[in-house]
Amino acid sequence: ALQGDRMWHFAVSLFLVELYGNSLLLTAIYGLVVASSVFLLGAIIGAWVDKNPRLKVARISLAVQNISVMICGIVLMVVFLYKAELLSMYQGWLLILCYAIVISIADVANLASTAMSITIQRDWVVVVAGGDKNQLADMNATMRRIDQLTNILAPMAVGQIVTFGSSVIGCVFIVAWNFASMCLEYLVLWKVYRKTPALAHKAGRKKEQELKQLNVNSVDSTSNNHGNPAEDDHLMEEKAESSIEMTVEPGCFHRMTEPFLILRDGWVAYYRQPVFWAGMGLSFLYMTVLGFDSITTGYAYTQGLSAFILSLLMGASAVFGIMGTVAFTWLRRVCGLVPTGIISGIAHLCSLVLCTVSVFMPGSPFDLNVSPFENLGTHLFGGQPDSTVSSAIVHQENFTGTIQSLLNDFNTTTTQPHDVSIPLTSVSLLFAGIIAGRVGLWSFDLTITQLLQENVMESERGIINGVQNSMNNLLDLLHFIMVILGPNPEAFGLLVLISISFIAMGHMMYFRFAYQNIGRQLFSCSTSDPRPVPSNQQHMDTSAV
Repeated sequence: ALQGDRMWHFAVSLFLVELYGNSLLLTAIYGLVVASSVFLLGAIIGAWVDKNPRLKVARISLAVQNISVMICGIVLMVVFLYKAELLSMYQGWLLILCYAIVISIADVANLASTAMSITIQRDWVVVVAGGDKNQLADMNATMRRIDQLTNILAPMAVGQIVTFGSSVIGCVFIVAWNFASMCLEYLVLWKVYRKTPALAHKAGRKKEQELKQLNVNSVDSTSNNHGNPAEDDHLMEEKAESSIEMTVEPGCFHRMTEPFLILRDGWVAYYRQPVFWAGMGLSFLYMTVLGFDSITTGYAYTQGLSAFILSLLMGASAVFGIMGTVAFTWLRRVCGLVPTGIISGIAHLCSLVLCTVSVFMPGSPFDLNVSPFENLGTHLFGGQPDSTVSSAIVHQENFTGTIQSLLNDFNTTTTQPHDVSIPLTSVSLLFAGIIAGRVGLWSFDLTITQLLQENVMESERGIINGVQNSMNNLLDLLHFIMVILGPNPEAFGLLVLISISFIAMGHMMYFRFAYQNIGRQLFSCSTSDPRPVPSNQQHMDTSAV
């Protein structure tokens, strides 16, 4: 599943760039639509996951995701084959309609992928682990290792097919892969479902549980008075029917306002969670340019690093990420889950010291005297991007936030020519800090993931993790805005410092959560994981950091 997902995220942006004449506009629009839709609909998707049986959610999500990708692949194939004809029809509006269809359906596929991720990685894995926290940690770490490997292998596979074949062959490969993987993935999920009977039983929502309990209590009191079992069964059926009439037949106004009520209830429930500050800490880590996305790799290319060197750095980053998953499982067994997050955060921040130093080292273009808006209008309203740099950016892109690709075009014209010798001290320290920080980053991410799995009620796993995804995408959108406001290479050093500040704030939020739960035991390793502080006490406590 991860392999197909990664291949599609890489391929769709690559295809959109090629279709629009090596411009990154369509890729940017796609990234904006994806990030905005997950931010707005994350809670609603999570609530839908909570309300429906597990196998039904997995089946629908899997089908919608893969069928949407196949439809996009077919439409893209038609556009590649008949682009000239489509461009001449209706003054090009038919071609624009095809672009809109591809972006819209691709967004639907991403939303289905979000639902699939929530139900499998946040719910199924908890049930399969069966309350064994060690097994849960091992399963989380294994899935993250697979994710890191597919993050390298998937772009390599698609890139080779497109490079040595054609975009049409790439579309055919994507369609065939998703059809085959959809069938195989469903068979695997069905086998896991049959082998884990607990997956068939799912806790209902809070209100449904309370209503059911009231019905049971009412029938119990009636049975004490009458003592007739047959009459008791009849009363139970009447109570169930009346509760269905009261809850299943909402009015028209309720149907119209239900999505907004779900959003409100989801964010309120998220705020009341005992792991609220831990989740917020993870979200703040998304407000950063210190990742192997198009912004950082594009900046490195303009500073003299070749595409080959960047590919090696991406591979090293994945290796260090896998080391982080190994460190997580070991630290959790030795020190406990909550202290593991503190240790991981400290390791992450210590590694980012190299990134801070890189801003002021030889070779850094950091210069606040250069206005970041100097050439912005030219790029937006008629600037010509450097095709060489754009190509390198596209092939190195991580594509988790594809809107970032547009921003690289903004800064390429102000960079020095490639034949000018640029000291590599600054950019080398920058990537050394980013790569070394992957150990602490992924260990910290796994810590938050398991905290959410262990401390969120089964009936609220979907909606809480949906809101968590929304928070992540909100900070990701803010990070896009930050780069738009400072797209020039001279401002990249400032973006690095701002990113480190937000990362530090995220780890401080986690420290507050940890101190509220284990106090001074925070500084001593203990394999016993304490129970989290109740939500009503957690938000009233203002003495923490």
